[in-house]
Amino acid sequence: MPTTVQAFAALKAKEALKPFSFERRDPGAHDVAIDIHYCGVCHSDLHQVRDEWGGSRFPMVPGHEIVGKVTAVGSSVKKFKIGDSVGVGCMVDSCQECASCAEGLEQYCEKGMTGTYNSVERDGKTPTQGGYSTKIVVSEKFVLKIDPKLPLDKAAPLLCAGITTYSPLRHWNIGKGSKVAVMGLGGLGHMAVKLAAAMGAEVTVLSSSMKKKEDAIRLGATNYAVGGDETFKKYNRYFDLIINTVSAGLDLNTYLGMVKLNGTMVLLGIPEAPEPVHPFPLIMGRRSLAGSLIGGIKETQEMLDFCAAHNIASDIELIPAQKINEAYERMLKGDVRYRFVIDLASLK
Repeated sequence: MPTTVQAFAALKAKEALKPFSFERRDPGAHDVAIDIHYCGVCHSDLHQVRDEWGGSRFPMVPGHEIVGKVTAVGSSVKKFKIGDSVGVGCMVDSCQECASCAEGLEQYCEKGMTGTYNSVERDGKTPTQGGYSTKIVVSEKFVLKIDPKLPLDKAAPLLCAGITTYSPLRHWNIGKGSKVAVMGLGGLGHMAVKLAAAMGAEVTVLSSSMKKKEDAIRLGATNYAVGGDETFKKYNRYFDLIINTVSAGLDLNTYLGMVKLNGTMVLLGIPEAPEPVHPFPLIMGRRSLAGSLIGGIKETQEMLDFCAAHNIASDIELIPAQKINEAYERMLKGDVRYRFVIDLASLK
């Protein structure tokens, strides 16, 4: 019999989230049933419940930074047992057949990954619902192991903010001696600083004000600078990699001048309007402007293990589900250091 679960959901675009109940399927042979303990609140949750990217499906239960305990496993499940600490990130399935999936890059599935929420199961009709809820059932292939050394509440944002920043750091071979800049010190940015520093890089935070300088240094940054002519001059052709986590519109052309020969700026934030980029700063330094989307399941597990080994977790503010609308308003004002996490015990 399907299980009725409690949740908070957006019933229509731009409306406050409200208490909601719906049914989760029984675990199939390859499924894992999870009692959700905590779920991080990502800025993309806000975009999607407000239909700012278009195509949102309602009612919508957001949440793709999910951690909890296994309560049941299907007859063919081999990697997990009841009581294990586990996580679920931004996707819960993919075609498993295309070249991207075969390479362990399920996030780039050529037929489209199945998002943890605001998506449709592979049957083409069943809507997916996310982690602002008490339980979830997920295919074993898309469940991650959480090392007991990681506190579950602080591990939740690793399932999106962690892997979204870890993946480009690994892809562009960041390590000892690398010079990395992080634009924006928010949910993504604070994880980028921690991870890049743990990899041995010299990390510089580029911000819009001096308000977060002490935090940046505490998190592992060596340098902190506010964007402007003096900063652009000081760090001209300096960085191997700039991780841009900012969703607001910026003049990328000026920041590209800070990238060294053959270096890269990778975009992780999604502004509401396209940003113009002139070819000139790219041509003059054989620079690259790139994007990156979360990580595959194998890489996400690698990231979680790296965080456990280096004692890395997110800086969070724990909230009850009943304060989610207040949390969204505070997110819009930048009033969180650095990730809201919902305690799902508040729904039981």
